[in-house]
Amino acid sequence: MMVNFSLKGKVALVTGASYGIGFAIASALAEAGATIVFNDLKQVFVDNGLAAYKEAGITACGYVCDVTDENAVNALVQQIEKEVGVIDILVNNAGIIKRIPMHEMSAADFRQVIDVDLNAPFIVAKAVIPSMIKKGAGKIINICSMMSELGRETVSAYAAAKGGLKMLTRNIASEYGEYNIQCNGIGPGYIATPQTAPLREKQPDGSKHPFDSFIIAKTPAARWGTPEDLAGPAVFLASEASNFVNGHILYVDGGILAYIGKQP
Repeated sequence: MMVNFSLKGKVALVTGASYGIGFAIASALAEAGATIVFNDLKQVFVDNGLAAYKEAGITACGYVCDVTDENAVNALVQQIEKEVGVIDILVNNAGIIKRIPMHEMSAADFRQVIDVDLNAPFIVAKAVIPSMIKKGAGKIINICSMMSELGRETVSAYAAAKGGLKMLTRNIASEYGEYNIQCNGIGPGYIATPQTAPLREKQPDGSKHPFDSFIIAKTPAARWGTPEDLAGPAVFLASEASNFVNGHILYVDGGILAYIGKQP
């Protein structure tokens, strides 16, 4: 049975995987046997990522690429195919969030979040799908969010993008399933990363941040998730074990979406 989870001989592109969730997912795919390729916006970030992978005992290939730039992405995919091999697994991980009340948010800020969190996954998936069709197999994993299902103050652009990414995931599955391409999403709950660090900072009096207390109270697991909590789901969705799973969003949220909360 375990051979179904093996990624030996597979090439996996994980966007924005220099650190955090992307790094944890890429590391898990590498442990399962995949060759890891990742990108970031600047050479310094790529170099930092390469050093982190080396320290973890992982051989990875890193490239500078802006995933919102279609021409740059097409060139990147061609370079990866030439230097590493055809991409078998794509994880659309790169993303940003801007926590700004909607009535104060500029259209430019809104567009930037949509561009990175929704347009970029479209661009990268579009670039890898032709070779997947030719090969007769492929796995695409989009990193969605609980905000694919829920709204919250200050994240209108992020929620709009992640809701769109959920539907893009389902449409890729619908359009390319006949070619043995599976496209699924992972919807992380609140994960302890540098992005969420401000929400977990101690208050001047030493007490917990109010949002930190709120999330722990709303999570049946009574804790924040870790990037490593996403490792198993990622390997499953990248492997042959999930060959008949398509268009699904796997929420890794400690149970938040299932929970109404404690009575006051």
